[in-house]
Amino acid sequence: MSVTLQAASAGEASSYEQELQRRAVNKCAWQMLPLLILAFVFNYIDRTSVGFAALTMNADLGMTATQFGWGAGILFAGYCLLEVPSNLALYRYGARRWLARIMITWGIAAAATAFVIGPYTFYLARFILGVAEAGFFPGVAFYLACWFPAQYRTRILAWFMVGVPVSSIISGPFSALLLNMQGFGGLHGWQWMFIIQGLPASLIGIVVLFKLRDKPSEAHWLTTEEREALEKVLASENRQKEKKDLLGALKDPRVLLLTLIQFGFVLGSYGIGIWLPTILRSHGLDVTSTAMLSSVPYIFATVGMLLWAKKVDRNGKKTLNLMLCCLLGAIGMGAAAMFSQLVPALVGICVAVLGATTARAIFWSIPTSFLTGAAAAGGLAFINSVGTFGGFVGPFMVGWLKDVTGSFTMGTLFMGGMLLLSATLTLVLRRLIKT
Repeated sequence: MSVTLQAASAGEASSYEQELQRRAVNKCAWQMLPLLILAFVFNYIDRTSVGFAALTMNADLGMTATQFGWGAGILFAGYCLLEVPSNLALYRYGARRWLARIMITWGIAAAATAFVIGPYTFYLARFILGVAEAGFFPGVAFYLACWFPAQYRTRILAWFMVGVPVSSIISGPFSALLLNMQGFGGLHGWQWMFIIQGLPASLIGIVVLFKLRDKPSEAHWLTTEEREALEKVLASENRQKEKKDLLGALKDPRVLLLTLIQFGFVLGSYGIGIWLPTILRSHGLDVTSTAMLSSVPYIFATVGMLLWAKKVDRNGKKTLNLMLCCLLGAIGMGAAAMFSQLVPALVGICVAVLGATTARAIFWSIPTSFLTGAAAAGGLAFINSVGTFGGFVGPFMVGWLKDVTGSFTMGTLFMGGMLLLSATLTLVLRRLIKT
């Protein structure tokens, strides 16, 4: 094979190497993504299905909307506190082992939420769940950046991000089914929901430990030629990687701007994700209808996100498309707040979810264009830890504004305003980064 390559022209060799790279990327994607997507499905279910639990749990525990919003969001306090240390540990001990540890412990913590007895134990359980989950998403983003070249990264991240809308599609019907287990074995339906939706994460973590590998050189599913071609392009690609240490990354204005941008669209994403079942229920729907309709925005978002991400990989205008996603999310939130009728409000929510979901897929391909090594592990974690705090602010503010005003209108407008702020900050980012 090496003789053939030496005899070939430069153009022929380049074409052959590109084919090897394409084959390697496809094989790696099929080896890793199904398992990681499945993990992310349960990750998002464990975070947001609490919104379905609230349909009966709040009354059983005597919790107000503000107390529930506080508990739903406090997960992100624990998550944010441990995010950077968790990702530095991932960089030190290896992604495979550390991601497996995260999944196993969060599955146990999610299942343990079934045994809360009031608002304070609910707060504690959600906080511990956040601690256990810390580092998962930026850890996977860092891990995928170590395996997939830049020209594939947005699509790969979009496929991984399919876990968000898919989890929301299945979470409604799945949660409604489990809520109907009321009284079985002496437990409430919401208790069964936490147990059955939590423990699979631990099982997936065990599979990750034995199935995945830390770097391409260990990929037994690739041929020698495919492995070498993939390692070559990863080593040589021009990603402006001038930031290699964590301190340098934290001083970078691009990192700080990305942190604020993520804060805005994550606030909107989790605010609507956690409160959507209650918002739909306020239109007079029963539990089953609420669960079914809550899937609609995420079906729409799944298809739209994959198509949009494919286009972004082709034209390379990542910051422009990120801005458009945030702007679309803000417009959708505004439309949802304007209409009191179910159908137009649901259309607005569909548009908002499409914008916020696609923003996340595009967003995470940007910091890996200029961060590497410890800066990538720690920098991605820092962006996610502070940015993800929006996952606390969103649910809490929606609940608090619901208690104060008696409706979800002001909370929806608040989420729209934060998405608009993210769009504006992305305009500033475009002056600092060429991508």
